[in-house]
Amino acid sequence: MSEMVAKTDEEWKKLLSREEYIVTRKRGTEPPFSGKYYRFEEKGIYRCVACGNRLFSSETKFDSGSGWPSFWAPISEESVGERGDRSYGMNRTEVVCARCGSHLGHVFEDGPPPTGLRYCINSVSLKFVPEDELESEVAIDDRF
Repeated sequence: MSEMVAKTDEEWKKLLSREEYIVTRKRGTEPPFSGKYYRFEEKGIYRCVACGNRLFSSETKFDSGSGWPSFWAPISEESVGERGDRSYGMNRTEVVCARCGSHLGHVFEDGPPPTGLRYCINSVSLKFVPEDELESEVAIDDRF
């Protein structure tokens, strides 16, 4: 993983769209079944929209029926972090980008084999890179 990314709140507001900022920096959630990657099936990887960190692969994506993109594993254990989330009277595990701390979604223990995990992720927290662009420099947005 690359060096940690730290920015002020004002810097994040300038870098991200309003929706991206609300979800990634203020721990928001996009409405179910509304995200652009919910039923998206192209091959490639999903990066953090805020810092470009490689998070998930299409190889671990599955349709959980939850209304959000779901994955049974991140690209690596080092790419995401987890923290307890007791908001809204629930006891959940929040998933964050390990590089910049952006809120991605939550992980649940009701996923398919081999992990039994379901990483339920907001589309707006992700930037998809198609498989055929992975080797080129075009794959990395110049915002990062």
